[in-house]
Amino acid sequence: MSDFNIGFVIFPGLTQLDFTGPFEVLSRLATPPSLAVESPFPPSKTHVIAKTMQPVASDRGLAILPSCTFEGSPPLDLICLPGGPGIVEALADAETIDFIRREGARAKYVTSVCMGTFLLGAAGLLAGRRATTHWAYVDLLPLVGARHEKARVVRDGNLFTAGGVTSGIDFALAIVTELAGPEVAKAIQLALEYDPAPPFDAGHPDKASEAAIALMRSRNETAHADIRRALESRSSPASG
Repeated sequence: MSDFNIGFVIFPGLTQLDFTGPFEVLSRLATPPSLAVESPFPPSKTHVIAKTMQPVASDRGLAILPSCTFEGSPPLDLICLPGGPGIVEALADAETIDFIRREGARAKYVTSVCMGTFLLGAAGLLAGRRATTHWAYVDLLPLVGARHEKARVVRDGNLFTAGGVTSGIDFALAIVTELAGPEVAKAIQLALEYDPAPPFDAGHPDKASEAAIALMRSRNETAHADIRRALESRSSPASG
C-alpha cells in the first residue's frame, strides 16, 4: 500500500496556528495510536511545502522550515492551505497559485483553514462550492465563486474548509475520522488533551460582545480591504 501524502503549503506571513493546529493532528497519522481496531488507512507522510527551502516567517515572526519545495513535492493526496495576512502576496504569486491548482486538481482531499480558503478560490477550486473562512471575511467568498455556509467546518464533496484559526484542529479530526476511523480520531484528540474550556464564551460573533466584535472589525479593516483588492484584481480582465 503506497504512502498517503499530506501537504501543507506555507508562505511568508501565514498564521502559524492555521498550519500547526491541523499539522499536529494529521502528522500523528504517521504513527497512529495502538488500538484494538482495524484501520484500512495506509502509512502517511506529512510534507511542509514552500517555494524555497529557506525558513518561512509567520505573521508573528515564528520561522518555519519547509521539508520540500513545489518542485520537489510528491503528488499530494491531501493539500491544506493555511491563512494569514500573507495571502495578499501569495494571491499575486503565480508559482504558488499554479502549484495549488495543479495539486488541488488531483488530490483526494482539498482543504483550507481560515483565509487559506481564498488561495483555493484563486486556484479555481471553489467555483460553485460551499465553503467557509474566518467570520470577518465571509462576505468575500463570492469573489472566488464560493457560497458561504455558516459552520465551523464545511464539507462539500472532497473539499473541507475550516473557519478561523483554531477550527483547523476540528477539521483535521474530521479528516482523521474519515481516513482512519472515529476511535483513532478520539485517541489523537485525547493525546492532545483537546478539551477546550476558554475563560470566555466569545469565540464567535454570535456569542461575543458588541465591543469585542467592533474591536476585531477595526483591527481587520485594512486586511479585509487588502484581500478584497487582491481578489478583485485577479478577477479583472486586465489580470487575465
